[in-house]
Amino acid sequence: MQQPTNAATPGAASPGLGHRERLRTRAHAAGLGALPDYELLELYLFRSAPRGDTKQKAKALLARFGSLGAVLSASVADIKTVAGVGETTALDLKLVHELAQRIGREPAAKRTVISSWSALLAYVRVALQHEPREQFRVLFLDHKNQLILDEVMNQGTINHAPVYPREVVRRALELSASSVILVHNHPSGDPTPSQADIDVTRQVVEAARVLGVSVHDHLVVGRDGVVSFKSKGLM
Repeated sequence: MQQPTNAATPGAASPGLGHRERLRTRAHAAGLGALPDYELLELYLFRSAPRGDTKQKAKALLARFGSLGAVLSASVADIKTVAGVGETTALDLKLVHELAQRIGREPAAKRTVISSWSALLAYVRVALQHEPREQFRVLFLDHKNQLILDEVMNQGTINHAPVYPREVVRRALELSASSVILVHNHPSGDPTPSQADIDVTRQVVEAARVLGVSVHDHLVVGRDGVVSFKSKGLM
């Protein structure tokens, strides 16, 4: 018997369904991993924009910031500069970024940081790889190299974040930290340490040494990877 010409192909979305429902159906059928970046972002935007064209918003966000990671790393104020994107959508996107950072932090926080090098690198890349401004953070460790706290010590411009060695050491003493790992990003994408990076690292190492605090490493994060001062023989 010949099937009706309007019979739906198994797994295909019905032609009568709206765009949003077709996208949801395709996501269920093929899996989220099969969606291109703009459709994945579009699907998420359904939550904060129950009506209207989220496809154009998703494409505009990616065009403005360049990638999914950069969209999520952008500030609320910068996200809101995209046409049609308001406070609710911007906060929803920042929520995803915060969740990703906390998930990335879990493996490092549950194990000895130094022996979990891959988890540490994954975490700092999630936290800083797409950060649009330079940020200097410190991972404070106890005597077993367990993470006590990851703290943003300073935020700066697109190419500079001030570092105060005394403040790093003072905070380490407040937290009873035995050692620290310094981390900062290069928004340019190139993680190669500058001479200024090398100089300030040496200042922090010396100030910490006097008070019995070890500096295990200084990691520079860029879109092109992560550079370790220790592995490069810079400290």
